[in-house]
Amino acid sequence: MWKNRNVWIILTGEFVAGLGLWLGIIGNLEFMQEKVPSDFVKALILAGGLLAGVAIGPLAGRLTDQGSKKKIMLISSIVRALSVLFMFVAIETGSVLWMVVFLVFLQGSAAFYFPALQAAIPLIVKERELLALNGVHMNVSTLSRVIGTAIAGILLTLISLRDVYALSLVAYLLLAVATWFLKIDETVAPSAKKVDKSSGGFKDVFPIIKSIPVIFMTLVMTLIPLLFIGGFNLLVINISELQDSTAIKGWIYTAEGIAFMAGAFLIKRIGEKFSVFSILFTFSFLIGVAQLMLYFADIPAVSIAAFVLFGFSVGCFFPTAVTIFQTRMPKDYHGRFFSFRNMLDRIVFQVVLLVTGFFLDLIGLQLMVVLFGISSILLTGAFLVYTRKHKLHIETDEAERLSS
Repeated sequence: MWKNRNVWIILTGEFVAGLGLWLGIIGNLEFMQEKVPSDFVKALILAGGLLAGVAIGPLAGRLTDQGSKKKIMLISSIVRALSVLFMFVAIETGSVLWMVVFLVFLQGSAAFYFPALQAAIPLIVKERELLALNGVHMNVSTLSRVIGTAIAGILLTLISLRDVYALSLVAYLLLAVATWFLKIDETVAPSAKKVDKSSGGFKDVFPIIKSIPVIFMTLVMTLIPLLFIGGFNLLVINISELQDSTAIKGWIYTAEGIAFMAGAFLIKRIGEKFSVFSILFTFSFLIGVAQLMLYFADIPAVSIAAFVLFGFSVGCFFPTAVTIFQTRMPKDYHGRFFSFRNMLDRIVFQVVLLVTGFFLDLIGLQLMVVLFGISSILLTGAFLVYTRKHKLHIETDEAERLSS
């Protein structure tokens, strides 16, 4: 796998783009803290961009299956870079509306890029290498987040917010350059010839999901971590305010990121000893425990420990889930399926974001995380009972095949 130039191009592009993304995210939080006092309004602003990704999801999935994954990744990378120009206008005018426009274009381009990337990965490595590559890819993404947030925090004290976004723009342009050098043989998945242009897109995917219980189960299970991830940035802001510490934000992002990388690094070995079924449900339960721990968010050590537990859990959970999707979903449907999953994640993310902002204003951080934590644990238990009752578990030979 490490001799494959496409692997290095994707990982390098992901790292550079991740730096740009997190420079922008920290810049967004800084801009909103200056302009928007309400957590709920902050959530509404962030949700505005997500709506674009949801609306464009069906088109993105259909085009991904019809056309070249590389071209879609390249064009969306360029659009992502151009979207930063709207943020320059927002800074100059002090207008939150221009920031919403920026988020719309940013999320719209992501709606094309990520399904195309997930559909392209199985075309550049062998199936037995997918779990390892998915883990490494997520590690690179997390490393760029850790470094990006640290750099952004330092840069905001040294340079202007405009210059931070300028560096983000450069990173997105470098992603486009890296994508240009990809060489993908898409003839092994002739989906472009099989997808009718008049196809309804997602309606062709639903029967496949229904007919493969493993995919349906995993798709439902991926919604549980979103109860935590959806309001992640708002949680960090509130913990910072609760502890009256700006430094805690950096510690939380760093600790969670390192824990995520540890989980994604160890998942290959964990997958050799435990079934995929056990991995999904165990770490889903631990995510709920991490949420409950944040009841003591006023204690720095406990709040950091909660994010460490969460980071390690999702670091194991997501590479496993993605590998199941890539190996069990027919390649002819990869574009539409990953676009559907991306859209589903965005809808849930948006709802959780709005609910998080609302509850933070209404009942406060500590009561909210107890409510979310109990919900996550109860949902995990309910899904476990349901899957055992209907025998929707992943067979032993499947777990061995994924870890081999």
